[in-house]
Amino acid sequence: MPAKTATERERDVALKEKPEFPRKFKVILLNDDVTSMDFVVSVLVEIFHHTVQSAVTVMLKIHNEGSGVAGIYNKEIAQTKQNQTLKAAAAAGYPLKAVVEEE
Repeated sequence: MPAKTATERERDVALKEKPEFPRKFKVILLNDDVTSMDFVVSVLVEIFHHTVQSAVTVMLKIHNEGSGVAGIYNKEIAQTKQNQTLKAAAAAGYPLKAVVEEE
């Protein structure tokens, strides 16, 4: 069997490499003593498109554990959701915080 050419070896290596997928980022809502539970549920439904039931579940996690994941997205979408959350909270007069962390 003849030796492979450089091009054939490069193609074999390229076929063995796994594709890189975009990194994912979590949008995490943080508990505070001022923001109402109803407001957090409405943010989860309106901005993060949760069902009411899943929004209540996440809100209770935030309330009981101090934080909860609202959603997981690519970086740009996560930052957009974070900004929408912070703007909605400020408009409603709540100090709700949202942070973005790499998954």
